[in-house]
Amino acid sequence: MKSSKKKNPSKKSKDQKLKLNLTQILMQYVEGRRFAPSTFEDLVKILSIAEIHREMFKKLLDGLVAKNKLKFQNQKYMLAKDQNLVTGSISIHKKGFGFVKNSEGPDVFIPKHAVLDAVDGDIVEIEVNPIVSAKGPEGTVIAILKRSHTHLAGTVIGKTGDHYVAFSPMLGLEKKILVRSSSVLGDGDRIICKVLNWNDEDVEAVLERRLGHISDAKIDVQAAIEEFELPNGFSKEAIREAKSYGKEIKDIGDRRDLTKWETVTIDPDTAKDYDDAISLIVDDKGHYHLGVHIADVAYYVRPGMHLDEEAHARCNSTYFPGVCVPMLPEALSNELCSLNPKVVRFTQTVLAEIDGQGNLIQYEIFRSAIKSAKRFTYKEAFAVLEKKKKSPFAPLLKRMVELCHILKKRRFERGSIDFSMTDTVLILNDKGLPERLEKVEYDITHQMIEEFMLKANEIVATHLSKLGKEVIYRVHEAPSDEAFQDFYSLARAYGFKLPKVPTHRDIQKMFLAAKDSPLLPQLSVGFIRSMRLAAYSSDNLGHYGLALEHYCHFTSPIRRYSDLIIQRLLFNELPPNTDVKEIAAACSEKERISFKAESSVIQLKKLRFANQHFQEDPMKIYPAIITKVKPFALFFEVQEFNLEGSFHISEIGRDYYEYNPSNMSFKGKRTGKTFTMGQHILVRLDKVDFLTRQATWSIA
Repeated sequence: MKSSKKKNPSKKSKDQKLKLNLTQILMQYVEGRRFAPSTFEDLVKILSIAEIHREMFKKLLDGLVAKNKLKFQNQKYMLAKDQNLVTGSISIHKKGFGFVKNSEGPDVFIPKHAVLDAVDGDIVEIEVNPIVSAKGPEGTVIAILKRSHTHLAGTVIGKTGDHYVAFSPMLGLEKKILVRSSSVLGDGDRIICKVLNWNDEDVEAVLERRLGHISDAKIDVQAAIEEFELPNGFSKEAIREAKSYGKEIKDIGDRRDLTKWETVTIDPDTAKDYDDAISLIVDDKGHYHLGVHIADVAYYVRPGMHLDEEAHARCNSTYFPGVCVPMLPEALSNELCSLNPKVVRFTQTVLAEIDGQGNLIQYEIFRSAIKSAKRFTYKEAFAVLEKKKKSPFAPLLKRMVELCHILKKRRFERGSIDFSMTDTVLILNDKGLPERLEKVEYDITHQMIEEFMLKANEIVATHLSKLGKEVIYRVHEAPSDEAFQDFYSLARAYGFKLPKVPTHRDIQKMFLAAKDSPLLPQLSVGFIRSMRLAAYSSDNLGHYGLALEHYCHFTSPIRRYSDLIIQRLLFNELPPNTDVKEIAAACSEKERISFKAESSVIQLKKLRFANQHFQEDPMKIYPAIITKVKPFALFFEVQEFNLEGSFHISEIGRDYYEYNPSNMSFKGKRTGKTFTMGQHILVRLDKVDFLTRQATWSIA
C-alpha cells in the first residue's frame, strides 16, 4: 500500500492569511487618496513587500487584474472599476501639483504624487476621483498620450559618467536631464537638447546647441523663448502682407470721421503699441459721452492670411523686461495699427452715453478714423492732473477723473473689489542686468484707463450676447468657500476683523480698511491666490472678480488674438466654420505659457539684482515681511528685490518651535518667541545659485 503525502494544513492556513493580509494592504492603498498608477517595483517599495513574498504579491496583482479589480496599462497597475476618464492638457505648478483642462467641467486638480512623470503642457489621460477638495475635483494621471516638448532648455550643473547633468526650471529640482554631448560643456552652460527618453527619475537627451553661459544676462530672454518654445520672428509672407498696406492712411472710405475729435492715448513709458485712445465730452444734461477707440486690427489681419495664421499660433504678445515678442509684425504692431499721435488711424469705436450715476443710457459701435492729438505717458498725465505740468488737455483729463470715480463707485456697488496694487518694473542696462526696481503706483491715471476699458469690454460682450453670437468670453468662476479659508485666516492673522462666515461685502469693507496699510500687497496677493484663474471660454460663466454677467476682451487686439476675434464678430467678418471653442482654449493655454515665460525671466533678473547687492556687501541685512506660515516652514518677502524666500522650521533659531494652526504662527517653547504672518523680520542673503535659480537666506 502506497503512502500519500498530506499537505500541512497549518502552512496552507498561513499562506491564506498572508494572501488576505497582502490583499487588504494593497486595496487600502490603491483605493486611498494617495494612490497613483504604479509599477510592480513601485508597489513593492511603497508597501514594503518582503523579498520572500514578491512572487506571491505578483500573482495576487495578476489575479486582481484577471478579476477586473485592477487594470494593467503602460507597465502600471491602476484601479479598473468606476473609472471616470478625462483627456486634457496638464498645467504643472512650480510646487509640483497640476491642473488638467476638462472641456466638460471644471479643471481637475492633480496632487504632486499623482502627476506621474507628466510635464507642463503634456496631453494626459486622468482618472477623476470622487473626492472633491477645496481646489475642486481631484484626479490621477494614468497615461501620457502626447508629450508637449520634444526639446528642453537647461543649465549644466555637473557630470555623471558619460552624461552631463542639466537643470530645467520646467522639470524642477527633482528631475534632471542626462545629456549626451560630443562637445565639451561646463557648469553654467545654457543648452537646448533633444529628448530621447522620458523616465520616472530623469530625462535622457542629446545636445543640440549651446546658447551661452548663465553669467551672460543678455541671453536670458532668448533662453526663455527657447525654453517655452515661443514663436519668434515672422514668415516672409506675413511680413510682406504687413508691409503691403504702406505706412500711412490716405483714404478713410466710409468710416465715420472722428479725426477732429479731441482724442488722446495714455500708456506706460515703455509702450510702443498703442491700441486704445480716449475721447470724452459732457453735454448740457451732465451726461458723459465716452469714446473708446480701439485699433482696427481686423481690417488688416483677415481670415486666411499668413498674418492670421501667425497671430493664431501665438495668441498673444509676450512681454519680457525690456523686450516684447509680438503677436504681429512691427509694421502693424508699432506702426499702422498703433494709435500714434498726429497721424490718421483706423479704429473700432464704442461710443457710450453715461449719466452722473454711472448708468449706461445708450451706446454705438462703429468703424471710425481718428487722429490722436497727444500721446501721454501715465506719469505725464498725472503731472498735469497734479498741476505740476501745463497742458491744453488738462480739462479732458479732469473729465476723465470725474467719470472714473463714477464708474468705480458703480463697480463697488455691484460687488467688485478694487486692489489698487503697486506694480514693480525692472530697469535693465545694455548688458541685461537690472539697474533698479521702479515702483509704478496705481494712481488715478491708471485707474481711469482701466475703468474705460472695462466699460467698453462689458458693452461689447453684452451687445454680442444679445445678438446670439458665439463669443469668446473672459470668464472668472467664483471660488469655493473652502478655497477662501486660508485667505480668511491670513486676513485675521494680519489683524483685520472678519465675521465667522464673511460675505462679499465684508471683504470689500476689509480692503477699504486696508487701503493705507503696508500689508495691503500681501493681503491682495493672498486674495488673488485663493481665487480661480481667469480664462477664455465660449461658455458665458460670468466674471466673479469684476462682478459682471457679460465680459470679454476687446480693447487690445494688437497683442491678444481673442480681441481680434471679437472685432471680427462685431462686423460679421468671422467665417461661419470658425471653431470659437478651440480658439478660446488656445488663447487660455498660450496666455498661461507666456505668463510662465515672463515670470521665469523676471525671477532670474531679480536674483541677478540681489546678487549684485550681495557682491557689494555680503553682510548687508534686509527688512522682510512674513507672508505665509506653514507647519514646516515660514515664507517671507524681501521688498528691496520683490523676492520670496523661506526658512524650514529647523532654520529659525535655537529653540523648539511649535506650530499654532489657529493663527498660523510659530512659538518657541523655551524662549516664547513668536513668528506670525505680517510680522517684520530681518534677513541676510547667504548665496545666489544661478544654476538652480535659488537664493539662500538666513535670519539676521
